[in-house]
Amino acid sequence: MSSTPAVNCEPLKKLIREVPDFPKPGILFYDITTLLKDKLGFATLIDALSEHYLPNKVDLILGIEARGFIFGPALAYRLNAGFVPVRKPGKLPAATIRFEYALEYGQNTLEVHKDAIQKGQRVIIVDDLLATGGTAEATARLAASLGAEIAGLGFVVELDFLQGREKLKQYDVFSLLHYDR
Repeated sequence: MSSTPAVNCEPLKKLIREVPDFPKPGILFYDITTLLKDKLGFATLIDALSEHYLPNKVDLILGIEARGFIFGPALAYRLNAGFVPVRKPGKLPAATIRFEYALEYGQNTLEVHKDAIQKGQRVIIVDDLLATGGTAEATARLAASLGAEIAGLGFVVELDFLQGREKLKQYDVFSLLHYDR
């Protein structure tokens, strides 16, 4: 399972603002909005994600709400694929399928349109952050329930110390930037 980009993305870390004690004391928040506003940084990010998946046939990019909506369409464009939003309940207008999953403290639910994925389509799931892996795993299970073949999961940032990758061992997990703390 691949985890290292061919392009050196480490300089992108300088474009990510670190905000201590957000959203609560003791948490160091990696704010990607400062990376997004840098046109060269954003282009490098999309190029590096695209480069990893270009050799694969991909039909759809699934973007996890909300930041997956930023990277997903750009990646879909570069890979000549469609884009499918994976949303929180009640946000999609047509018939949906839902997947409920456990969080550390509670439950969460994701939805996708029932007709968004056709059996056998190859999909990449994309989001900004791989932390504990719960949301990515739930999205993969939701997509698979519609018959998708999971071609990979792509992330901008991976918090290695939370070991979210362990939940996703059966997939090609690709992260551009890694943080140990």
